[in-house]
Amino acid sequence: MQKIKSLMTRQGLKSPPESLSDLGAIESLRVPGKEEFRELREQPSDPQAEQELINSIEQVYFSTDSFDIVKYELEKLPPVLNLQELEEYRDKLKQQQAAVSKKVADLILEKQPAYVKELERVTSLQTGLQLAAVICTNGRRHLNIAKEGFTQASLGLLANQRKRQLLIGLLKSLRTIKTLQRTDVRLSEMLEEEDYPGAIQLCLECQKAASTFKHYSCISELNSKLQDTLEQIEEQLDVALSKICKNFDINHYTKVQQAYRLLGKTQTAMDQLHMHFTQAIHNTVFQVVLGYVELCSGNTDTKFQKLQYKDLCTHVTPDSYIPCLADLCKALWEVMLSYYRTMEWHEKHDNEDTTSASEGSNIGTEETNFDRGYIKKKLEHGLTRIWQDVQLKVKTYLLGTDLSIFKYDDFIFVLDIISRLMQVGEEFCGSKSEVLQESIRKQSVNYFKNYHRTRLDELRMFLENETWELCPVKSNFSILQLHEFKFMEQSRSPSVSPSKQPASTSSKTVTLFEQYCSDGNPFEIQANHKDEETEDVLASNGYESDEQEKSAYQEYDSDSDVPEELKRDYVDEQTGDAPVKSVSRETLKSRKKSDYSLNKVNAPILTNTTLNVIRLVGKYMQMMNILKPIAFDVIHFMSQLFDYYLYAIYTFFGRNDSLESTGLGLSSSRLRTTLNRIQESLIDMEVSADPTATLTAAEERKEKVPSPHLSHLVVLTSGDTLYGLAERVVATESLVFLAEQFEFLQPHLDAVMPAVKKPFLQQFYSQTVSTASELRKPIYWIVAGKAIDYEQMLLLMANVKWDVKEIMSQHNIYVDALLKEFEQFNRRLNEVSKRVRIPLPVSNILWEHCIRLANRTIVEGNIQRSS
Repeated sequence: MQKIKSLMTRQGLKSPPESLSDLGAIESLRVPGKEEFRELREQPSDPQAEQELINSIEQVYFSTDSFDIVKYELEKLPPVLNLQELEEYRDKLKQQQAAVSKKVADLILEKQPAYVKELERVTSLQTGLQLAAVICTNGRRHLNIAKEGFTQASLGLLANQRKRQLLIGLLKSLRTIKTLQRTDVRLSEMLEEEDYPGAIQLCLECQKAASTFKHYSCISELNSKLQDTLEQIEEQLDVALSKICKNFDINHYTKVQQAYRLLGKTQTAMDQLHMHFTQAIHNTVFQVVLGYVELCSGNTDTKFQKLQYKDLCTHVTPDSYIPCLADLCKALWEVMLSYYRTMEWHEKHDNEDTTSASEGSNIGTEETNFDRGYIKKKLEHGLTRIWQDVQLKVKTYLLGTDLSIFKYDDFIFVLDIISRLMQVGEEFCGSKSEVLQESIRKQSVNYFKNYHRTRLDELRMFLENETWELCPVKSNFSILQLHEFKFMEQSRSPSVSPSKQPASTSSKTVTLFEQYCSDGNPFEIQANHKDEETEDVLASNGYESDEQEKSAYQEYDSDSDVPEELKRDYVDEQTGDAPVKSVSRETLKSRKKSDYSLNKVNAPILTNTTLNVIRLVGKYMQMMNILKPIAFDVIHFMSQLFDYYLYAIYTFFGRNDSLESTGLGLSSSRLRTTLNRIQESLIDMEVSADPTATLTAAEERKEKVPSPHLSHLVVLTSGDTLYGLAERVVATESLVFLAEQFEFLQPHLDAVMPAVKKPFLQQFYSQTVSTASELRKPIYWIVAGKAIDYEQMLLLMANVKWDVKEIMSQHNIYVDALLKEFEQFNRRLNEVSKRVRIPLPVSNILWEHCIRLANRTIVEGNIQRSS
C-alpha cells in the first residue's frame, strides 16, 4: 500500500505534459481525474487480478521522487523496435496504471469519513479560538479600568511597606550570615568533645542556610569552608570508627553511628568498619610479635620492622614463644570481642528501631529496612571473614617455629591455648576452625609419635628394672587424684581453660563471650596454671594409720565364728562331698588370721611402673581432650601402652611351655589371640638378630619395641618364696588394676572418639582389656605346680597295697602327705601375705590349681597302678 502511495505521489508531482512533452504515444500515463476515479470504481473488477497486476509493477517505480520514469522506459527499449511488442507493453503499462488508479480511488473513498470528521474538529477549534479572543479583550478592558481606579498615594504606601519587609528580611539575613561566620569555632569545640552527631548536624544546618543566601558574595567562600569542615569531620569520624576494633565502647560507637546516619552513609560506615577490623588484625599481630622479637634480640633495629609477618615469626625464640602466643591470642580476642559487641549493639538497636517504626510513621521505613538488612548481612558475612584472618595469622605464627623442640608440658600448654582459640572461633561464627585444626593436627601427630616412641622405650626400661615391689597407696586411691587427671574434675570457671572442662556440663552453658564480655580474657596465663597442691596418694606401710593396723589385728584375735567360705576350702570339687579330714579350730583360727592378712587393707596393688603408665595415660588423655581431631591416634598409642604392659607381664611370669604342654587349656583362645596380635604388631623380635639389616626392614620395625627382659633381681625359682609369688601377685594384680582403670575411662574415651573409629575402641576393650584377668590362671598355675611335690605323691601311691581285705581306720600315707603339703603351702602363703596382700580371687585360683593338680595326680596314680 505504501508503494502505491509513493508511486501516485510521484506521478502527481510531475505532470504528464512536462515529462512526456515529446511522447504523445504514452499520454495516457497521466493521473485520472475525479470522474475517472468514479468510473474506475464502478467497473467490475477482480481484486485478485488487480493485486497481481500491482505486484507485477517493477520495484524501481516505488523508489525515490528523483527517479525519472520516462528515461527508465526509453533506456529499456531494444535497438530494433517492434511495434506489436511496444503496443503489448503499452497495454500492460496501462493495465498496471489502471489497477493502481483504482486502488488509489478505493483508498480515497475509504478515508472520506475520517476527512469529514477532522474538518469538523478544525471548525470547532476555530470557534473556540474566537471565544478566547473575546475573553482576552474583556480582560484587558477591565485591567485598564482597575489601573485608572488606584491613586498615586495608595501605590506609594504599598511600595513603602514592601521596602520595610525587604529591609526586615535583609536584617535577618545579615544576622544569620554573622552566625555562620562564627560557626567554625563551635565546630572545632564539638569535634574536640567527640560530639560527632552534633557537629554534623550543625554543619548540615549551616550548609542549608548558606545555600539560602548563596546570592551574597561573602557566602560563597563560607560555603566552601563548610564543605571542607564536613570532609574533615568525616575523616575524624573514620578515625573514631577504627578505635572500635580494639576497645569497643557503647557510647562512643553510638555517637559514631548517629553521625554516619546523619550523613546518610550507614552502609559506607559498615564497609569501612570491616576494613578497619581487617587492618586491626594485621597491625595487632605484627606489633605483638615485633615487640617480642625486639625484646629478645636486645635491640630495636629497624630491620625487623621491615620484615613481613611470616618472616618475623621465625625470629621468635623458644623461651618467648608461649608468652608471645598467649599475648597474640589475647590481642586477637580483643578484636573479636569488639566485633561481637558491635553485632550485639546493632541487634539491640535494630529491635528498638523496629518498635519505634511500628508506633510512628512509615516515612523512610523502606530505606531504613534496606540499610538494616545490608548491615545485618555484612556483619554476618564478616564473622567468617574475620575468623579466617585470625586463623591464618595464628597458623603463620605456629609454622614459624618447630614445635618438636618443646617439652611435653609446654607443648600441651601451646595446644591448650590453640584449643581455647578454636573454641572462641566456634562460638564466634560456628566455624570448626579447619585451618587451625589441620595445621596443629599435623604438628601434634608428628610430635606425639616421637613422644610416644620415647615413652615406650622408657616403659621397656622401667619394666626391665622393675623388682615388682608393692607401691603403697591409700585404700581410697583414685586416678583422679593424680595431677594428670585433674582436667577431668575441674569445673568450668574463668581461670580454667575450655580444654580442661569436664565432659558433662550443665544444660545452660555460658559462652566465653558472655563470660568475658565486660572484663577478663580467656587467654590470661595463670601464674599457677599447674596445681600447687601435692598428691596425697601414698600410704606409709599399707595402712592409712598405725591405729588402723593395730585394731585390724585385734579384731581377728578374737574367737568369733569361722566364715563359711573357709569351711568349704577342702570340699571335693568333683563330688561335692564333705571334707575327708576335719579341720581343727586352731587351724581355722590360723586360716582366719591368714585371710585377714590377705585382705588387711583394701588398697590397690600396683607398682611404680603401673603408676607411671597411668600417668602417661593421663597425659595422653589430656592431649586428646585438648585436641579432639587426633583422638584416634592418641587412643591407639594408649592401647599400645596397655598391650606392651600386658605382654611384659605374660613374658615375665606366665610363659611356661612345660606346663602349657599338659593341655589343660590354662590360656583361653582369646588370650592367645591377643598375645599373638601384640607380638606381631608391637614387639620387635629381630632387634638384635641382624645388625646389618636393610633400611626397609628397619623402617618396618620402626614402630615396634624390643621384647622386655625380667630383671635379674627378681628370683622366681626359690621355693621359700613360693617361686616369686609376691612378685607375681604384684605384677598380675597391677595389670588387673590397670585394666580396671581403662574400664573406668572407657566412657570418656568413647565420647571423644570419632564415630567411624569407635569399632577399634570396642575391639580393644573386648579383646585386650577384658583378657587381663585371664592371665591369673597361667601365672599362678606355675606356683601351684611347683609348690607341692606331686611326684612324691605318685611314688607313695605306687607303694600302697590295694588288695587289703579290711577297711583301714586311717588314711593312706599319700593322703596324709598331701594334707601336709597343703598345710605347708598354706603357711608359706601366709608368709607371703605379710609382704603383699593376696586378694581373694588370687587365693581362690591358687587353691583351685592345687586341687586340680592333686586330683590329676590321684587319677594318674590310679592309671599307673591299673597298667
